[in-house]
Amino acid sequence: MIEKLGKDFFTRDIKLVAEELIGKLIVRKNINGKVEKYRITEIEMYIGEEDLACHAAKGRTARTEVMYAEGGLVYVYLIYGMYWLLNIVTGAINKPQAILIRGVENINGPGRVGRTLNLDKSFYGEDLTLSERLWIEDDGYKFSFTCHPRINIDYAGEIWKNKSFRYIMK
Repeated sequence: MIEKLGKDFFTRDIKLVAEELIGKLIVRKNINGKVEKYRITEIEMYIGEEDLACHAAKGRTARTEVMYAEGGLVYVYLIYGMYWLLNIVTGAINKPQAILIRGVENINGPGRVGRTLNLDKSFYGEDLTLSERLWIEDDGYKFSFTCHPRINIDYAGEIWKNKSFRYIMK
């Protein structure tokens, strides 16, 4: 049985959400009505203001405001002036944490994921539990994953760069 994930899934601790998010389906209903599904194969966790790799490490800003909301919202941001990256806010209000979707089946790299999903700034703050254009489903697929250090975050220092906060589906 396929089930759309509800608010109670996203409002838990980020590590619990991340462990169960791998293998779920991102569903995108395009403007033309076509529905496409993509299995999540790689994620990275960004855990609050203390995590020097997390955007919230610089505190609450207009850019990071959505990370301080209750879990289940979308945090998108533009990199290199061309890629919108998809992050899913998790946890409780005022506990900024988000999961970056780094890969989906047959698509590696968060920029490619954003491009495939046709994301833009309008998705900032989108509620995945209410949205009719982007949501996440559980189809019961069983999976396992491996843990790895995050990549491209040398600026965060040795401690944060070496935490095994990246999960890859086996």
